[in-house]
Amino acid sequence: MSEFLMTAVVGVVCIVIGIMNMRGNISMLHSYHRNRVAEEDILPFGKRVGIGMIIVGISIIFFSALSAVTLKTGNQLFMIIGTVVMIIGMAVGFVIMFRAMKKYNKGIF
Repeated sequence: MSEFLMTAVVGVVCIVIGIMNMRGNISMLHSYHRNRVAEEDILPFGKRVGIGMIIVGISIIFFSALSAVTLKTGNQLFMIIGTVVMIIGMAVGFVIMFRAMKKYNKGIF
């Protein structure tokens, strides 16, 4: 059961970092991104990256919850649904973050 709690904690950490980014605090991002974003673009960049991180965090928490349900019920369908939702949520979140990086940094690397 502790595995699911740790997974949920990772999701919560992602959400907290996303909220910090949305408020304009991009200090958790790599220095490359902090240095390349113009001062006036920090807030819109942080909001987009933050939304992506929040989506990733929510999908991880959802996966964790359905994994716990699978453990209790023994029905593997919940694990499959949770895995699909997590993969889709992470893909959507990363696309949002990478698009923001490309727009405001002129590249992701």
